[in-house]
Amino acid sequence: MNKDTIEGNWKELKGRVKEQWGKLTDDRLDEIAGKRDQLAGEIQQAYGVSREEAERQVKKFEEAAKH
Repeated sequence: MNKDTIEGNWKELKGRVKEQWGKLTDDRLDEIAGKRDQLAGEIQQAYGVSREEAERQVKKFEEAAKH
């Protein structure tokens, strides 16, 4: 899954993102609208993890979403 896929399938993926990162609100997810880098930033802020950890989590999510 790449950036374009995330942006294109955002509405479908939004529910799965909320399952994974429940602290992210609908409003914040609407603002992100599938932008991978913003998703990582929101995870970093909401969960108090490093940027690298947030990126790792998004990458792991992308890999799981492929299957």
